[in-house]
Amino acid sequence: MMKKLEVVFISTPGIGNLVPVVEFANHLTKHHPQFSATVLIITISERPVVNAYIQSRASLSDRVRLVHLPTLDPLSPDEYQSSLGYLCVLIEKHKLHVKHAITEIMDSGSVRVAGLFVDMFCTPMIDVANELDVPSYLYFASPASFLGFLFYLPTLDNQLATEFVDSGSELIVPRDSSIELVIPSFLNPLPPLVLPTSTLKRNQDGHAWFLYHARRYIETKGIIVNTFRELEPYAVDSVSVTGMPPVYPIGPVLDLYGPAQWHPDRAQQEEIMKWLDDQPPLSVAFLCFGSQGSLGVAQLREIATGLDRAGFRFLWSIREPPKGTIYLPGEYPNLEEVLPQGFLNRTDGIGLVCGWVPQVTILAHQAIAGFVSHCGWNSILESLWYGVPIATWPIYAEQQMNAFQLVKELGLAVEIRLDYREGSDLVLAEELERGLRRLMDSGDVVRTKKVKEMKEKSRMALMENGSSYKSLQSLAKQLVANH
Repeated sequence: MMKKLEVVFISTPGIGNLVPVVEFANHLTKHHPQFSATVLIITISERPVVNAYIQSRASLSDRVRLVHLPTLDPLSPDEYQSSLGYLCVLIEKHKLHVKHAITEIMDSGSVRVAGLFVDMFCTPMIDVANELDVPSYLYFASPASFLGFLFYLPTLDNQLATEFVDSGSELIVPRDSSIELVIPSFLNPLPPLVLPTSTLKRNQDGHAWFLYHARRYIETKGIIVNTFRELEPYAVDSVSVTGMPPVYPIGPVLDLYGPAQWHPDRAQQEEIMKWLDDQPPLSVAFLCFGSQGSLGVAQLREIATGLDRAGFRFLWSIREPPKGTIYLPGEYPNLEEVLPQGFLNRTDGIGLVCGWVPQVTILAHQAIAGFVSHCGWNSILESLWYGVPIATWPIYAEQQMNAFQLVKELGLAVEIRLDYREGSDLVLAEELERGLRRLMDSGDVVRTKKVKEMKEKSRMALMENGSSYKSLQSLAKQLVANH
């Protein structure tokens, strides 16, 4: 008789963190029915989109259940220098609740807990796993290249401190600096300006937390990465070294239904899809900057001017900057006030400007020819799954490094910017126009060869005997062997 084993997951309470965790829990239990999964949810009431997703997934599968942890007395976001600092303290304060939740599962007697999976910012829960004698695993929803960067970060941090001027709030890195950084998981040296902002802001709480988490990854029994060997062969090999936890590339694990199933604004989604249905195949440039991506008015106006000049059909998702540290971007109440005068009238018929969009559903549409993207890893995997070329416009987190890898290492994207910094930088209209023309060029090798090849490889990796399929099998065997 097959053992009934439970795997427990804990995720950072952001839509870009939670979705990959829930999808992997579903993926694992679907392929290996001896496992059931519990996903522990940390609630932030100020994030209604996240809560809508959780409600929609409450009955995702009879083998995956979502359990809300008890809410804590609210923390004051004003006490933290960054949203990452706030989130990490919030997560750490849930350790007792996580211990109690796992203990309840263990005491039920119906299943055995085979492992606790933490995401990249939930590493304090490794302590809980150790206390309960449960193996801990890292579920890493970013690329293997970034995992390698974090492994190397404690060493790199000393180099950064000696080679750049510290202004007191952040390292001053000249844009024309000739210094390049050699990081083991990248084939090419990196310019410092593509490092995550938190890495450069050394006196902020986010920087300390990045170092803390990076040091704890090696304490786990294994690291599951949402990538596939054919996409990142060099990076996967670089992190699969003796003395480190085994690495399991099991991707791409994607939510291919996306917010079309659960986002509350169904009317806008239907309007978007109807508009796309009326456009010719491979004619529309899609501009979207992620669940946490937002741009100020000056930048929006440069984008509008660039779209005007380029003349391509476009679908453009615009989000208003969040109203505080713990909030997500919202909707601009009046687009005419933030866009150039007459822009919406001039582009009526060839362009559609909207708020939140069902991104993965749009990328699957035959009208989409190219994707101007913030280069979040979920978005990259979705775009490659559907064979849609990318033009890079990173904004936050590790996105600058993702953009560098896509353009310089893999040749899978065209560059608008690699080192954009939200709030302190401006992409001019002519830069966007130039990038759009390259993106929409039907003869570009990015479209005709490499992206199409990677689309096929991403699907083959998940098929029986594919690289990710085999990696998932190895993980399942390891989990079973724990008992």
